[in-house]
Amino acid sequence: MKITFNTDEKIVKAIRDGLKRKDGHCPCRVAQTEDTVCMCKEFREQIADPEFEGYCHCRLYYKQK
Repeated sequence: MKITFNTDEKIVKAIRDGLKRKDGHCPCRVAQTEDTVCMCKEFREQIADPEFEGYCHCRLYYKQK
């Protein structure tokens, strides 16, 4: 398993800027809860699945098998 940033630097910059504005919470989510702190709960659960390969919800991270 390998987790990397999206290769599109514009997306990475936009998401990281959004994370700064929202105090570390996913900029793609309305709610600001423990579950939306980056790396969000949804992606942590996805990466726990050995069969999952793909991006997190906001497309900042990519998990390779």
